[in-house]
Amino acid sequence: MLNKSARRTLLIGVLGCAALTGLVWLTGLWLRDIDLRPDQGAAWYYWKLPDPTVWTRASAWTGYFAHQVTVWVLIWYAQRNVRRYTNGLHHVNVIALGANLGFIGLHLVQTHVFYDGLAQDVSIFSSQGSVVLLLVAVLLMENQRRGLAFGRPAPISADVVRFARRYHGYLFSWAAIYTFWYHPMETTSGHLIGFLYMFLLLLQGSLFMTRAHTNRWWTGTLELMVVVHGTLVAVMTSGPDGQWPMFLFGFLGVFVITQMHGLGLSRATRWVLAGCYVAAVLAVYATRSITQVDQVVRIPAIDYLLVAALAGLLWLGLRIARLFRASRRTDPERSPTSTTV
Repeated sequence: MLNKSARRTLLIGVLGCAALTGLVWLTGLWLRDIDLRPDQGAAWYYWKLPDPTVWTRASAWTGYFAHQVTVWVLIWYAQRNVRRYTNGLHHVNVIALGANLGFIGLHLVQTHVFYDGLAQDVSIFSSQGSVVLLLVAVLLMENQRRGLAFGRPAPISADVVRFARRYHGYLFSWAAIYTFWYHPMETTSGHLIGFLYMFLLLLQGSLFMTRAHTNRWWTGTLELMVVVHGTLVAVMTSGPDGQWPMFLFGFLGVFVITQMHGLGLSRATRWVLAGCYVAAVLAVYATRSITQVDQVVRIPAIDYLLVAALAGLLWLGLRIARLFRASRRTDPERSPTSTTV
């Protein structure tokens, strides 16, 4: 359980994220009108200038790189100099919160002056994929604590999990900051929901080495936020007859299969939640087409395949690194005790 100091930190942080989202909406009233090109399909990002310049591109990429490097340096510093988790904030947490707040303000100003984000130069799938990778990495990291399928862990090497836990901050900060700078700070409902989610992730990233950072209810809430974001964006882009059930029940399926088993819920509660999930799926698809019910397994299937792929890549990388270190130790030309004939 969190003590009062940690709870207060989270409460103030969440309220601050909500206030920042409100600020984005409020300042959007003065956002200049941009003549955007017609939508060209799923692979097209609509909110970008039709005629970008060197300055519009440089403003986005410079802000992103500065933000990214700053946070990576703070993570590196914390890992080297902060040795214990505390209920309150370390001085480096205060610096991280201030840095993220400053870069949020910078991006807001940059949007109003130059408009474009990183979307002008990189695919929309890179932004979506970065968040998916973050969520998949969480599934891998939490495998030993809550399991991967109904409380049972997958056979993932402890070394892989240990490596992911040690260095996940670099990956997570990249995913959040890259996605944050990908979008101009527009005020559509989809943008506002997305920015609220990014603000919460930046808050979480600023609380490293504190007990708030590892609270299972807080981290579980962050994982579940993708349900809200993905479903509402699907409704807004494709309407009530679109594919929103795939996102709603797909992400909730991951919750039922994996995430709820790390919250300390009783077995009876978990059975009730699973039953409600199945009943909701059948009710919704009975009004659409029961033949489309296979949609609900697509997102979980992709997520778990990606967990296996990520675990395999990390295991292979660690194995190669171990073999390389072993070869260096046994190479007589590199041995400090070798002699020259």
